[in-house]
Amino acid sequence: MNTKTRKMIDFTGKRKIAMILSAILMVVSIGSLIVNGLNLGVDFTGGTVIEVGYKEAADVDKIRQSLTAANFDASVQHFGTAKDILIRIAPHEGEDRAKIGDAVFSILKSTNADVELRRVEFVGPQIGDELRDDGGTAMLLALAGILIYVTLRFEFRFSVGAIIALIHDVVITVGIFSITRIEFDLTILAAILAIIGYSLNDTIVVFDRVRENFLKLRKATADESINISINQTLSRTIVTSLTTLLVLSALFYFGGKIIHGFSLAMIIGVIVGTYSSIFVASSSLLMMGITREALLPPEKEGDDQEELTDMP
Repeated sequence: MNTKTRKMIDFTGKRKIAMILSAILMVVSIGSLIVNGLNLGVDFTGGTVIEVGYKEAADVDKIRQSLTAANFDASVQHFGTAKDILIRIAPHEGEDRAKIGDAVFSILKSTNADVELRRVEFVGPQIGDELRDDGGTAMLLALAGILIYVTLRFEFRFSVGAIIALIHDVVITVGIFSITRIEFDLTILAAILAIIGYSLNDTIVVFDRVRENFLKLRKATADESINISINQTLSRTIVTSLTTLLVLSALFYFGGKIIHGFSLAMIIGVIVGTYSSIFVASSSLLMMGITREALLPPEKEGDDQEELTDMP
């Protein structure tokens, strides 16, 4: 190998440390999901959604405190403008849901007479179950499509490596929401699906270079070819991730409460996805024993006949 190669970062040499770290994060995430589950929002559990409007900018914290004092488990956020408020009330056994809207509006009216009730909707638990099942089905179909696509474009072991990296990203991201007990709603589920696309794109870029170097660097070992490929795509990976994180950070801090969960899930997913495309996907290829010969195009029968004809 030349001098430039020796100066490269030895990513494959650190893969055991990375795999141990990934294993710990996966075990903690899965353990939290089994023990604690997710703090599902009204979108999945069902409940009451109330939209109210004020003549002036509303104080979300004050509204939340007044509802908490009245024993309502409520999620309060701005909706559209600072004058519009969206309230989500989690369901409780024995409650008359027809009276929840009136009770909440009475509490808000007592603290501010200028409040206006705009709509009251009830999301049934059956609809929540359907949304959860449909979201899970969409995720499984996406993974199946990715498996077929990567197999056709590269080789089966590449597709398995890509799926391992994606499962790694999804489990850790969802696990963080389970550990922190942040409300998990439809916007976060949408973010999880977006993370799958982002992480796959990053992995495909590395895989493209791996295939190219496997065929070009004939004297290099599998470890060396993969390490060179990761280093060659590293600047592109870092620039893409940083620019994406800048946009997501702006959404997180200035986008408002309504997309707070979405932007947080995306930030976590981009960081974990960048890590997995460098360490997890490539390490999976080495663990499955990928070789240069596996990527060579199959020889045609005509080529063998031509070789025999050319022999003296």
